[in-house]
Amino acid sequence: MAYWLFKSEPNTWGWDDQVKKGAPEEWDGVRNYQARNNMREMKVGDKGFFYHSVNEKRIVGVVKVAAEAHPDSTTDDPRWECVDIEAVESFKTPITLEDVKQHPDLEDMVLVNNSRLSVQPVTEKEWEIICKLGGVKP
Repeated sequence: MAYWLFKSEPNTWGWDDQVKKGAPEEWDGVRNYQARNNMREMKVGDKGFFYHSVNEKRIVGVVKVAAEAHPDSTTDDPRWECVDIEAVESFKTPITLEDVKQHPDLEDMVLVNNSRLSVQPVTEKEWEIICKLGGVKP
């Protein structure tokens, strides 16, 4: 299993929207090649963090990949693909970007070093640390 982080502006598509959906939802609209390539590597069952970007800058929940990379329905351009994700669990304690930056074992995390990338990998060690901080089982 691999681990990921999905970033979204909460006023566009937030954690509450993902939870209310109650079913898998396309992670569409990604127009960055590196983020798209990350989605191409995902397998059904991989888990990810749901991150509110812009004003909040915090990890708020856990999602799982429900469908592997397929054409993004929001464009006719065949270069763009997306995965489907579904909500698994809300964090008991949201983890801010500042929390991540201050943790010595998370200093190499992509979120710290390339915070603009909308879909990024997370190591198993990072996954375990953040889950523990957020009050959910890894």
